[in-house]
Amino acid sequence: MPSAVPQRPVELRLRDALDAAAVGAPRAPLAASVRRLIERYRAGGAASAPILSNPTEVLAYAVYRMPATLAACRSMVRHSAFRLPDVESVVDLGGGTGAAAWAILSEWPDAKITVLDQVGDALALGRELASGESADVEFAPWRADAAVPPADLVTVSYVLSELTPDAQRSLVTAAVGAARRAVAIVEPGTPSGCARILAARSVLLAAGWRIVAPCPHQDSCPLREPDWCHFSARVERSSLHRQVKGGDLGHEDEKFSYVVAVRDGADAEDGASGAADGAVGGGARILRHPVKRKGLVELQLCRPDGTATRQVVTKRQGASYKRARDVHWGDTWPL
Repeated sequence: MPSAVPQRPVELRLRDALDAAAVGAPRAPLAASVRRLIERYRAGGAASAPILSNPTEVLAYAVYRMPATLAACRSMVRHSAFRLPDVESVVDLGGGTGAAAWAILSEWPDAKITVLDQVGDALALGRELASGESADVEFAPWRADAAVPPADLVTVSYVLSELTPDAQRSLVTAAVGAARRAVAIVEPGTPSGCARILAARSVLLAAGWRIVAPCPHQDSCPLREPDWCHFSARVERSSLHRQVKGGDLGHEDEKFSYVVAVRDGADAEDGASGAADGAVGGGARILRHPVKRKGLVELQLCRPDGTATRQVVTKRQGASYKRARDVHWGDTWPL
């Protein structure tokens, strides 16, 4: 019996879909829209109207932001999926063109995903991009005051920064009310993005949910200014991406902050194995790129006891040292 042909990586499939969507689109207007979007996101603050107002801006956003959002969401899923076996349904609130949906399908290809957004052009482009995928993804209009349909997992990716603090709390509360098993929220990995994640984390804890990633504990965040909790995902830039963003490098690093919480009893038992990074119950979270020197590796860890400390692993520690040479920022470290 012939072996199945492995599917191309999701990042390459999205790149092809974006290239196809941009065929015939003049590059100058796309680049101008990207510059406006970059200025808007750097300025921050709640938006009084949808940031994307026409098809050109939507396409510019997709080319500029979808690969980075996909990378961040894939990392978030990779570090928490072992807590959520067999996810069958997902609702992505404010999902726009569907970057989070692509990340979710890379882990749960048979899940039914509903992407909700208020920008019709974004939903239309998301539908076009996903049309070549053999997946069950629906792109549907949604108002912020409308009920959220129930699902195993509810995701909110790069949305809170566009809302007032009250609207942020309302959206997280709506996600909690709709999620049967888990809520996952991701924001830019800036100090303000981390602050929004910590506020959302407080809402999740107050609702009686349990944090499973990235925090290995339910206590207050041990990091203090000027430090903040964030992670990094490498993004390979396509030729189109470099053109519209004016970049020369073939890659960039997307910094992001996130939180994943589950209802008690809705996830795998503590100590379950199967995480892509080898996560185990009682492990710590690696908070920075490991510093590797001759004969030693230095790790910055967030620990299950609610503290953040430095740990040095030396060559004399044998198997632990070999493992430390292979771990990455964001992975878990067994204690």
